Amino acid sequence: MNAQAKSKQRTRNDRGSQSIYTQIRDQIVDGTLAPGTPLIEGPLAEKFGVSRSPIREALAQLSYEGLLERHGRAMRVRILMAEDILEIYEVRIALERAAARAAAVRRTDLDLGRLDTLVAGMRQLGPDATDQRPKLAHAFHFELWRASHNSTLVSTLEAVHLRVLGLSSTTLHYPDRWNTFRDECVDILEAIRDRDVERAGRAAEQQMTSARDFRVQLYSLNPDVLPERHPLGM
Repeated sequence: MNAQAKSKQRTRNDRGSQSIYTQIRDQIVDGTLAPGTPLIEGPLAEKFGVSRSPIREALAQLSYEGLLERHGRAMRVRILMAEDILEIYEVRIALERAAARAAAVRRTDLDLGRLDTLVAGMRQLGPDATDQRPKLAHAFHFELWRASHNSTLVSTLEAVHLRVLGLSSTTLHYPDRWNTFRDECVDILEAIRDRDVERAGRAAEQQMTSARDFRVQLYSLNPDVLPERHPLGM
């Protein structure tokens, strides 16, 4: 095989592994592949109709991102314990504070409009629409990150958030927790609107701290087992 043919083959393999990575990642995030599900190269290669090489590359990328873990001689969807989630909160508290402070400085009218729309959606949400709560929560935080206009900060937050998407439970189906979260979003938005950097940072930090503390209360009943998982957990 000449150099040009080898280059084309590598390009096809790269595209194949990226497509496989995306499909597996999406299935982890939406819960199709539950925590603990084994992922074995041979059966996956047969399923996707490819060699083991692109499968191996896709699994390596998912493992690097924290979505998979080694179990014996194979890989499996990572099982997050309570302490894993709480460690992630420590990082996210600092990152959310930084994003809110940056947003207070750099936000545009368009950023405010997007955040206003999401907060309005939260206020209009009926008490039985619990499935919409985590979706709105994630959308609000994504727009908050985007309003920071710091691409490195956004990509870092997305990577941290990806570690728990589909792998942990949401706490927002609890009515008191949802009401608190919604009010905290209002506080963050108003601080960003007023360009109050310190207040925005404190409000974002408080929101993530409240989420962490609520989980601590849940986990205190059984510290080694997570509540029933829900996509877009928060």
